[in-house]
Amino acid sequence: QVHLVESGGGLVQAGGSLRLSCAASGSIFSIGTMAWYRQAPGKQRELVARKLSGGSTSYADSVKGRFTISRDNAKNTVILQMNSLKSEDTAVYYCQIWVVALSRSATDYWGQGTQVTVSS
Repeated sequence: QVHLVESGGGLVQAGGSLRLSCAASGSIFSIGTMAWYRQAPGKQRELVARKLSGGSTSYADSVKGRFTISRDNAKNTVILQMNSLKSEDTAVYYCQIWVVALSRSATDYWGQGTQVTVSS
């Protein structure tokens, strides 16, 4: 059993910054890809940033140069640093972590979601 806990959302003014964190715990053998998605009201969930276990990263065009994804493998944690926030960044943010369990089976797990609201 694996459990993800997200933290760090909130209300911020446009131009401000927020830092989201997502920690995995439980029966973990290793961690694979870590990613952040977001879903705004009335819109589909979209990929914001992804970081592979080997270190390579990718970002949505809308956040390039403003958001940074990082991972702390020792703590099974993925972080999303969000700078220069815009009103269009308002959404519920979800982390996704691929976990290889002690049984060696791989499964993706999702965080509970954290609200980010950017006021203009």
